[in-house]
Amino acid sequence: MRWLKYIAAAVTVAPIVLVLRLLSVSYAGIAAPLLLLDVVVVARLWGTGPALVAAASGAGAYSYYFLPPAGFGIEDAEDWIAFVTFIVTAVIAGELASRAERRAAEAQSGRQEIERLYQELQGAFERASEAEAARRNEQLKAALLDALTHNLRTPLTSIKAAVTALIRSGAWSPVSELSSEGRRELLQVIDEESDRLNRFIEGLSSPVETAPMLPIHLRAIEVEAVVQSGLHRAETVTRDHRLAVSIADAIPAVSVDAASITEVIYILLDNASKYAPPGTTIAVRAVRDDERNVRITVSDEGPGIPDAMRERVFEKFFRVPARESHDPHRGGVGLGLPIARRLVETQGGRIWIETPASGKGTAVTITVPCAEADVRSLNADVKPDSKSDLKSDLKSETRNLKSEEQRTA
Repeated sequence: MRWLKYIAAAVTVAPIVLVLRLLSVSYAGIAAPLLLLDVVVVARLWGTGPALVAAASGAGAYSYYFLPPAGFGIEDAEDWIAFVTFIVTAVIAGELASRAERRAAEAQSGRQEIERLYQELQGAFERASEAEAARRNEQLKAALLDALTHNLRTPLTSIKAAVTALIRSGAWSPVSELSSEGRRELLQVIDEESDRLNRFIEGLSSPVETAPMLPIHLRAIEVEAVVQSGLHRAETVTRDHRLAVSIADAIPAVSVDAASITEVIYILLDNASKYAPPGTTIAVRAVRDDERNVRITVSDEGPGIPDAMRERVFEKFFRVPARESHDPHRGGVGLGLPIARRLVETQGGRIWIETPASGKGTAVTITVPCAEADVRSLNADVKPDSKSDLKSDLKSETRNLKSEEQRTA
């Protein structure tokens, strides 16, 4: 195949000479450009070697047919100059054309190599992205399990402490260290924490669109009593913060399910203590909102929540990006506020997020309906915890169990 290119290169001169002879063209100025063009075409198609053969053949034809006298003899000095010029030009033109073709081939090869490397690099990036996605997925699963474990263990710890206190006191023996009132209080703790655990599990399983069931334990309760109950439950999580409690004078009682609103206040205090730096102030304020509602606000001095995300935080499993808890053992899963909204709305109330008056941090506000004046005497369901020895023992044992839980987590 290689020798065929050389032969074909030499033969390409023949058609040009034949056409010119048939047209009776003998002027060298016309033949030279055509023969040079033939050399350029051969160089681009077959390379330098065949181009040189085409140049030699063209020079011979040029001398024989177009430079006088006829044949290969050249007598005039001008014809010699034309002949030499033709040969040099043909060689240079052939080399340049061949070099251009080589450069084009090299460029094409380079593009193909770049495309191959790009595809390999893209494949490597995709594999790395898949590995990173798998790693983050595992991290997310671990964080979700840790947060779920924490939220499930907290009420279980209180239940365990109450049951342990009942067992140790011999509550079921004829002679018990506990009075009937003490047993009732411990059983109430078990009942409330069981309800709390049930609400958390319901928040996990119930779709957002599910219409909330109407509460069945609406009672009149003093605002101070339910606020103090929530503060007492949150003592462990707010121990590193300053608490500022403000309850307006002559504030009316509210008609709510006391255990549910206590749980809401606990959720808001728990969230505030997670994201506000230790040593900052968490404020709880209760005022009369209007003739029919009471407003309770829990505000902190943390990083705050952007306006665009203040409604989204009430969606299940949504967490504000780059907003991390100060305690790595208390990371949430984005269920606290959705559960709080569900509980508040079952009371006929509302919950939303706003900016505190100081302009820094987050303020979560709830409104709940006021109670009728003639049912305020039913204020016995939830009240501030007494200072009795039984409560102190239960509180101490609960803290011990929670500390043990954190050490083993």
